[in-house]
Amino acid sequence: MISAPVYVELLAHPAASVAFVEGFLERTRIVVDFVLDETVWRETGRSFAGYAQRQRASGGGRPKRLLADFLIGAHAVLRADRLLTLDASRYLEAFPGLRMMG
Repeated sequence: MISAPVYVELLAHPAASVAFVEGFLERTRIVVDFVLDETVWRETGRSFAGYAQRQRASGGGRPKRLLADFLIGAHAVLRADRLLTLDASRYLEAFPGLRMMG
């Protein structure tokens, strides 16, 4: 399962088309969770607020990460069994209990 923001990010890849992404998801039996309920949004808010506080406290200024990263992480924690990413450290800091695939 992937969240809707992951689906959107897949479509934005320069080498991807809707047909390619849809075909890949169908062949791999990956479903898209287009309905993100209140628990996902609350977890997103909790983790994004924590990140913003850490960023300001470190003297790093304003938060630089996108809200979508936190939405993807919250969805993975609450709805999926793990997350596949090329940037595991980014997600593990905000979601320490998140299982990673790798």
